[in-house]
Amino acid sequence: MEMKQSLTMDRGNEGGVKVKGEESSQENGRLMQAHGGMAEKGDPRVNSGGGSGGVSNGYPTSTAQSPREGGGPPLGLPTGGLRTLVVQQTNLDRPRETWSKKMDFLLSVIGYAVDLGNVWRFPYICYQNGGGAFLLPYMLMAVFGGVPLFYMELALGQFHRSGCISIWKHICPIFKGIGFAICIIALYIAFYYNTIMAWALYYFLASFQPTLPWTTCTNPWNTNHCLRYLSTDSNLTWTNTSTSPAEEFYTRQVLQVHLSPGLHALGSVSWQLALCLLLIFTVVYFSIWKGVKTSGKVVWVTATFPYLVLLVLLIRGATLPGAWRGVVFYLKPDWGKLLSTTVWIDAAAQIFFSLGPGFGVLLAFASYNPFHNNCYRDALVTSSVNCLTSFLSGFVIFTVLGYMAEMRQVGVETVAKDAGPSLLFIIYAEAIANMPAATFFAIIFFLMIIMLGLDSTFAGLEGVITAMIDEFPQVLSKRRELFVLGLVGVCYLGALSTLTYGGAFVVKLFEEYATGPAVITVVFLEVIAVSWFYGTSRFCSDVHMMLGFSPGLFWKVCWVAICPIFLLFIIVSFLAFPPEVKLFDYLYPPWTTVLGYCIGVSSFICVPAYMVYHLLTTKGTFKQVIGPDHCTHLPCGL
Repeated sequence: MEMKQSLTMDRGNEGGVKVKGEESSQENGRLMQAHGGMAEKGDPRVNSGGGSGGVSNGYPTSTAQSPREGGGPPLGLPTGGLRTLVVQQTNLDRPRETWSKKMDFLLSVIGYAVDLGNVWRFPYICYQNGGGAFLLPYMLMAVFGGVPLFYMELALGQFHRSGCISIWKHICPIFKGIGFAICIIALYIAFYYNTIMAWALYYFLASFQPTLPWTTCTNPWNTNHCLRYLSTDSNLTWTNTSTSPAEEFYTRQVLQVHLSPGLHALGSVSWQLALCLLLIFTVVYFSIWKGVKTSGKVVWVTATFPYLVLLVLLIRGATLPGAWRGVVFYLKPDWGKLLSTTVWIDAAAQIFFSLGPGFGVLLAFASYNPFHNNCYRDALVTSSVNCLTSFLSGFVIFTVLGYMAEMRQVGVETVAKDAGPSLLFIIYAEAIANMPAATFFAIIFFLMIIMLGLDSTFAGLEGVITAMIDEFPQVLSKRRELFVLGLVGVCYLGALSTLTYGGAFVVKLFEEYATGPAVITVVFLEVIAVSWFYGTSRFCSDVHMMLGFSPGLFWKVCWVAICPIFLLFIIVSFLAFPPEVKLFDYLYPPWTTVLGYCIGVSSFICVPAYMVYHLLTTKGTFKQVIGPDHCTHLPCGL
């Protein structure tokens, strides 16, 4: 869109000249220029990367044009003294939405990064890989891999003010398929992740009764193998075929997985879970339909309430008998584990999925920041909070597991054999049921699980919404509410397979194959495109323009070399050691592995497909086809 602008050059009272021209712009602004084009420090409209014709964040450069070749002063003007260039621009496009407060942004990022995985995955991975010794590879992977990627995405989103699709026209257009792949991956996550919240909502609603339904073996869903066993029950003996009432409530009443033999016969949709998921998506819709102005307010509750509950549960767990056994088991270092490559693989994967770069969320959230916001400090603060939350969650979980071991008079390793959702919905639910004031603790615990999941869902869908609206603004920008409604509807329909009797098998399949390998590969290509094609020097100049200082050598080395190696290490490890997928007593057959890889490839295929499309439809030399001038130098140095 061409916009009229007036330029006035002035030197005291000695006269001046007025120039009128037309130049495209993306936002209103003012540029003060002195001594032949030295711009005001930190102005976002200056081309710091050395390119011509515009800056990498989409803002055009505006300089005084001379009628004489060579860029000298206009005729009739003295060569000395101070010259001032004032640019006033008018834009008919609707200005970009911004966060109401800085804390809205910080809480949204923290709520996104701190999710269910911090509560169930980190404690299990930690004790499985050497307890306290695991913290060493975990911190190393965070410092050299996770946090640099986190910082890079926040800086990219804030500078270019674009979602994960349209941002590539500023970086390297041939990689635009990365943005489409990210959106598809986000949809796959929405298909299964919200179902876990539906399970938690079922538990939450079932908790409003004096006796929790997973504490007894006299319910219609219980079997003859159900046994409520504690150390006080001297007349009962726990055998290998025994099942706890909490396990049977989870598998036979909530999931009803006993009605499905496997993925080949999922069975009917559970109407109870369908209603629970409908309520979850209703809350999600009315939280994000208006944009970050509304979601930024909701996270003040959903991002802070889990910390209050974690603190209450930590204090309660620390006062339980046997809690110290769980803490010792959690933190006792086994330094010999560090010689195993599995420990380092798990540390790398855990920090990557915990911080969550590559899902388009950090790009979207940062794009609503003021241009000069200190995203460097934000990256350090939010990533530190995320890691500390994981560590704190370990104490919350293992104090209770120590209590369960004490009550059953068994080792903690016997109680802590389950990972993933089972750790929350069976082990922890059973522990809560045996506490005083069990109903109260069950209500706040499952409400915490729901809120942890809601934050991540808000973020994941906002990443898709921002990407699509930025890519198709003429169609979607004024129809955001309808687009969000359609997106939520698609996510609900896509999740129906996870609500069947065999839905838990589908959730596990999506979790293992549909998202993990694909998103790691996408982020690997993203960091290569930014560091090697766009150029680390240019990227650091962008950061300097925003913050007033450039990233140090440590960050440059991480972006150019360490982060790609970090991601490649995870990818190769996954391919070399594919996980054996098992849920309850169901071992996934080989054909499900093929199905899982096909789902994963269905998103990643967008990257090479768009590259081919770009090469076939773009005219010019090979360098011109690859992208802008700053994308044709491979590799770019430090």
